[in-house]
Amino acid sequence: MQSSQTPPEIFDRRRRYALRQRAQSKAADAFLWHYVAQEMTERLALVTRTFEDVLMIGPIAVFAQEILGERTCNVHRVDIVAPSAPAMQQAEEDRLPFEPRSFDLVISAGVLDSVNDLPGALIQIRHILKPDGLFLGHMFGAGSLATLKAHMVAAEAPVATPHIHPQIDLRSAADLLSRAGFTLPVADGDILPVRYGDWRRLVRDIREAGIGNALAGPRRYLGREYLARLDHAWQDAADQSGRCEEQFMHLFLSGWAPSANQPKPARRGSGEVSLASILRPSGND
Repeated sequence: MQSSQTPPEIFDRRRRYALRQRAQSKAADAFLWHYVAQEMTERLALVTRTFEDVLMIGPIAVFAQEILGERTCNVHRVDIVAPSAPAMQQAEEDRLPFEPRSFDLVISAGVLDSVNDLPGALIQIRHILKPDGLFLGHMFGAGSLATLKAHMVAAEAPVATPHIHPQIDLRSAADLLSRAGFTLPVADGDILPVRYGDWRRLVRDIREAGIGNALAGPRRYLGREYLARLDHAWQDAADQSGRCEEQFMHLFLSGWAPSANQPKPARRGSGEVSLASILRPSGND
């Protein structure tokens, strides 16, 4: 019997590994990761402090040099696939093998949305950060692949099988950062629209990024008629150019490990000027 303290295994760990292993050699070419790497680069460029020990988690690790720019750091990499580069370790994102206070900066992208224990993974990341260390994260959020999902449901009716795993929304992501103990937590979303003439090209992009369906449970054979119905649903929804617009909702997260020297909100009632006096109409009006 499963303990009430153990998160359910929503995702099949072996399937996650197989998806990432198949996509490993193509990670540097996948346009989704190029987009995420560029966003991470811009966000980190706004941070002026220096970092000595950096951990990169997931497929984003191949872009470490681009993201870090001219910073000189000791870079460690973690992925669930077999190591393919120096200073790379094989580990699951919710089972990190590092001691507390090991890194000044942790960057994780493209994996948190399919981790079985997301709250636990975020707490582990906070623990391995040094005081006042920075976490930058990314996941695909609610609203991603809405077009493909809708057409799959229509093609499979009246019985629907989950093909796209549950997705977290922006507000929930921000709440998770706070619950994990990060200070100054920030979560923002960015929608990347992409137009496709064929759903098969979209599925190929998903597979090349290693982010396909890793849900646990048996797979149901859908048959050739399902593919024909999916083709028909896609064509019916296409615009005059024969394309459908799909969107990827990117959620970007940031938070700091607690530190005594971080700025703190002022004590309630310590202000020298009251809000009422500011809002009170002037007697000269």
